[in-house]
Amino acid sequence: MAEKVVILGGGVGGMSAAHELIERGFEVEVYERQLIAGGKARSIPVLEGEDDHGSKEEHIRALKDWIGMHGYDLPPGVKRPWLPGEHGFRFFPNFYRHITNTMSRTPYYDKGTCYDNLVPTTQVLVSQFDHPGIIVPERFPQSLKEVANALKTFAFTISPRNEIDFEDIEHFIGCMWRIATSCKERRFDEYERIGWWEFIGAAERSEAYQKFLAIGLTRSLVAAKATTASTKTVGDVAIQLQLGIATPEATSNRLLNGPTNLVWIQPWLEYLKSRGVVYHFDSKVTGIECRNGRIASATVEQDGTQKQVTGDWFISALPIERIAPLVTPAMTKVDPGLAKLPLLAEDVQWMNGIQFYLTKDVELAHGHVIFIDSPWALTAVSQKQFWSQIDFENWADGKTKGLLSVDISEWDKPGTNGKTARDSSREEIAKEVWEQLKRSLNVDGNIVLRDEELHYWFLDPDIVEDPDHPARESNVEPLLVNRINSWRLRPEAATLIPNFMLASDYVRTNTDLATMEGANEAARRAVNAILRRSGSEAQPCEIWDLHEPDILQPLRAYDYARYQAGEPWDERFAIAVEAALRMGQDATGTKRGGQGPLAAIGPLTAEYSKPGGIVEDPAISDALRMVAAPPELYNLMAAHLPGRDTPIPGADFAEDLAIGIVEATSPPTDTSGRKVIITQKG
Repeated sequence: MAEKVVILGGGVGGMSAAHELIERGFEVEVYERQLIAGGKARSIPVLEGEDDHGSKEEHIRALKDWIGMHGYDLPPGVKRPWLPGEHGFRFFPNFYRHITNTMSRTPYYDKGTCYDNLVPTTQVLVSQFDHPGIIVPERFPQSLKEVANALKTFAFTISPRNEIDFEDIEHFIGCMWRIATSCKERRFDEYERIGWWEFIGAAERSEAYQKFLAIGLTRSLVAAKATTASTKTVGDVAIQLQLGIATPEATSNRLLNGPTNLVWIQPWLEYLKSRGVVYHFDSKVTGIECRNGRIASATVEQDGTQKQVTGDWFISALPIERIAPLVTPAMTKVDPGLAKLPLLAEDVQWMNGIQFYLTKDVELAHGHVIFIDSPWALTAVSQKQFWSQIDFENWADGKTKGLLSVDISEWDKPGTNGKTARDSSREEIAKEVWEQLKRSLNVDGNIVLRDEELHYWFLDPDIVEDPDHPARESNVEPLLVNRINSWRLRPEAATLIPNFMLASDYVRTNTDLATMEGANEAARRAVNAILRRSGSEAQPCEIWDLHEPDILQPLRAYDYARYQAGEPWDERFAIAVEAALRMGQDATGTKRGGQGPLAAIGPLTAEYSKPGGIVEDPAISDALRMVAAPPELYNLMAAHLPGRDTPIPGADFAEDLAIGIVEATSPPTDTSGRKVIITQKG
């Protein structure tokens, strides 16, 4: 008889664990608090007829009507009396491997797999108040227009709006070089304890440096804040994103081609159920009983009554703020590390979505938009251009022609109305977000957003009235953020309780970020622990590490030897390069990006890359395609970049050199201050 696994929580972590377990012969039951699958990744039906702007009471009524209409059973293309809403837009960076692997094994009706519903983005628009935005490429240039965009971005990066001195840009690049050439051990030990703001020296540099480089980068990393985020986390993910742009592959970052549940979550759920997974909705976990050193049962509330759930194995896929109160003294007696979860539960921020339904489609950029000056840290996607699966004529009253999906990541700073988002009503939040968007996009006489074209709006129903402070908002689903030195609080997927595992985004993973990818990797680690402890002969789940630039392997080996010897990262090369560049800049009198030779390429790149520019002329586009390199060439280049798929010579030499330097300069010490002798590499 198959062993039974009880999974508490039916979001991405719970569904990922169920997927791996059911394919390996286990009996699986999932208990989910919501009325709809997907957890934080879910999309949401929005019923205009119910006046459903997302308030809890209105939305629960609308959701029950949706269930009564069997809305979850409707395939794409069928008319629906609701609009597509989202907890927040879904984003799949090119370094995601775990969740995309699971998607590639999930059937999508009779049309391939859910992985096929991912579509690449090509741009990021960095938008400012009262200034034209700048388009940043999200992949290696594959056309003349993208080359022009890349050149313009280069000039912009050298000095955005001519506000940042070359010296500061070079310092920032030096910081990124330091991360890329540091060994993993140094990142976990030193950089985990340093805030990103401190690491890049933001406090001592200009406001523009802080805004574009310190804050702008972390704003794209979920709800991470530059002043409190761990350098290890921000640095590692920044390297991954930069690698994705620098590598000439056909795809880069990706979005879904339709509402999340329609093109991913619901087909996934149907596949799991077809394999035998029992999925319980409206089931709130209220307790976990640990008896004789093992989990004996979980208490679940269904339809107002409590029931005990038993099984051979238990996996908690609950978010950190929900599992922490359920940890009991009996559990921490077996695994003292679980006592840290309440502390970790304090490391949460808000990142919630609001959708604006427009009577006219607005394509802001072929990818994400970062509203760099918005007080509420807004990011957005203009969805319709990617949602090839969706005919808006078949949704609600048919008046919606475009959808702007916005995430709000800063809830505690005053907006242009003088109020924080947390202290605003739902209507005030919608109005203020719309005003911040307009101020960022309606510039230089170009009106992108018009009040008369705003048809409807929907704010995430997780934003509710705070019961203790009725004039303020509360968030029932906050998001874990990686604060400085929080790795020590995070547990492994396999706890010391023999039959209890964790599969959520706060678990220690290679991904190291509260994302769908992190949750999926955690689930795989939990399943692998069950396989080991149960003695199963099933194939373990595959787990990938983040990609490290192979060509820098000798430098990381060199740094590893220095780290082992207690020596700091070797900054001499970076200092020498910065000094040489500064000498050249002083000699030519060039301090910022708008001066010197960069000024000459500005008008040309602006003409080539602007919307409606010359390269968008159909005749010219066709001519350029005829002379452009075929896409196959880019794939070939990607496979044969120096060091990408082949061993890099020199790593052993670099490590030997570092050992020799360290031994010659100073006797190393361990963390206790005792002298140590290096006798072998590594």
